[in-house]
Amino acid sequence: MIITLDGPAGAGKSSAARALATRLGWCYMDTGAMYRAVALTALEQGIPLDDSARIAGLAEAIQIEFQNGCVVVDGRDVSAEIRTERITQATRPVADAPPVRDAMKRIQRRMAAGLDVVTEGRDQGSVVFPQAELKVFLTASPGERASRRLREELVRGHASTLESVLESQARRDDADRTRPVGAMMQADDAVLLETDSLSAEDVLQRLVDLVEACRRRPRGPA
Repeated sequence: MIITLDGPAGAGKSSAARALATRLGWCYMDTGAMYRAVALTALEQGIPLDDSARIAGLAEAIQIEFQNGCVVVDGRDVSAEIRTERITQATRPVADAPPVRDAMKRIQRRMAAGLDVVTEGRDQGSVVFPQAELKVFLTASPGERASRRLREELVRGHASTLESVLESQARRDDADRTRPVGAMMQADDAVLLETDSLSAEDVLQRLVDLVEACRRRPRGPA
């Protein structure tokens, strides 16, 4: 069974997907981390970030795995390295390239084949796994999302303001909605889950309830 969680940055989809996979005992696929891993490897190998054909080939050649909460590339834990600002900036042109998106779509489908998977991103339900048994679009109001991000920044020791976070968030939302490929989109058959006023445990329970309801649905003929 495949469960997709899509939605804007700051909606809490990564933590929710990870928690749901843990609760169910399923595999968790962080697609954003996969693109970051490809960008990191491209930089290390000196491949220009605008050489989409070579980067697509690179994505097919390396092995990306999720092991015990870590992101592993060819046996090496890159969990910390892919979260740096340098890799954040490098990932956008990589993720915007159609050949790379096509390659990653194939890779993600291969990774999920025959497994119970919770996967999250922007286009998992609309593009990568259109036949997923359960699709959820997780979102929250701009103010709530910005407040969460500000708290995270302050915990990390980064000075910021709510206004600056809101401005940055608005720019990212616009870019994510208008990307030429992999644009953020709610699939027509996705369940909309708004997380304002919900705790992380509340969100997890809503997702568990959706999974149980999905399992109770009668299956159509093969």
